[in-house]
Amino acid sequence: MSTIDRVNALRQRHMELDRQLIALSASASSDNIAKDAVKRQKLAIKDEIATLEEAVN
Repeated sequence: MSTIDRVNALRQRHMELDRQLIALSASASSDNIAKDAVKRQKLAIKDEIATLEEAVN
């Protein structure tokens, strides 16, 4: 998998997590632990995207 493909896959996963976070927030019984876990995953992905983009440029 090329770096560009990896970045695109990570961006897709980031969007999926964003939708999941929105769904969790809309839930009447929103679980803060679950939301925090999703936020941590999103941040890790964002960091990896930034690192890969720096390596390409």
